[in-house]
Amino acid sequence: MVYPGAYHTRFHHVIGAMHLANQALETLKSKGHKITDEESKAVICGVLLHDIGHGPFSHALEYTITNGINHEELSILFMEELNREFDGQLDLTIKIFKNTYPKKFLHQLVSSQLDVDRLDYLNRDSFYTGVHEGIIGVDRIIKLLNVHNNELVVDEKGIYSIEKFLVARRIMYWQVYLHKTVVAAEFLIINILRKAKELVQSGEDLFCTNALKLFLRANFTLNDFKTDTGLLKAFSELDDYDVFTCAKQWSNHSDKTLSTLCKWMINRKLYKIKIVSDKVSETTIDDYKQKTIKELNIPERDTKYFVFSETIENNAYNPKEDRISILYKDKTTKDIAEASDQLNISSLSKPVKKFFICYPKTIQT
Repeated sequence: MVYPGAYHTRFHHVIGAMHLANQALETLKSKGHKITDEESKAVICGVLLHDIGHGPFSHALEYTITNGINHEELSILFMEELNREFDGQLDLTIKIFKNTYPKKFLHQLVSSQLDVDRLDYLNRDSFYTGVHEGIIGVDRIIKLLNVHNNELVVDEKGIYSIEKFLVARRIMYWQVYLHKTVVAAEFLIINILRKAKELVQSGEDLFCTNALKLFLRANFTLNDFKTDTGLLKAFSELDDYDVFTCAKQWSNHSDKTLSTLCKWMINRKLYKIKIVSDKVSETTIDDYKQKTIKELNIPERDTKYFVFSETIENNAYNPKEDRISILYKDKTTKDIAEASDQLNISSLSKPVKKFFICYPKTIQT
């Protein structure tokens, strides 16, 4: 809705990530690290399946449709279901994905701060959005991957490529993933489903695809997914089209809040959004809410769908989570934030939080 050329399906992405995983495995083998054919296959399968737990619009609806269940937890459930179907052929893939396999560096290829997932999506999204600051030297980074003490590391020669990777990631988050109009569009979709869920759970018989209606009716927990395999099947049937189809139908619904939000999405009339450095005061929010009631003639209880304040956070590198290590010729390692001679790299390890407020564009301020 912001970058017209930003084509990015999960299938598109995982095929690219799989290609990079193959290259990374060959690089590590060429440097004398023992990786069996079975392990290589397991890594490839892990890369292909790492995002399978995403619902429609990926992260945007993670806390709406599935009530706060992390997509990685659902990915594991899908892998386990597929594993039963394929008679245990994904046993090793699941161990690597869960990081319970002894060779930890294999897990890092699939999921870490320098995994093939990030290496693929940064270049892919830079290309399709036209934001050239996100382009990174993927081929060089992969050629300089190594293993030391069971940890995925980067040879000393690759330090500048990693610096560029971290800076590019930070820029891509501010310019693409956390672009203010992207944020406004995501929250519009979230609020449409929140309102639809509210109506369905109060007894309203909304037009819905069968799969979407199931998740609007109830607040399923992770345990529900584990005990009822039918839920996982229903979730797998959900995609962006379910939401768009329903939104088109709901744009003519008698509930003014739901119909207004849906019309905004269909006609790309997004919220007005202001990014600010400090928390927005309750007085300011209440003022916008009162103006919204007069402007749109909606009940006060529904102003939360039109006026709200949240935060966005950009954390390009988090050494507490897992670090990117640089391997020197004397076989010592350093965290990239310590190894880099650029001051801004160490600053990238500190999250930057910004506040924002959304409200209808028609309101005069």
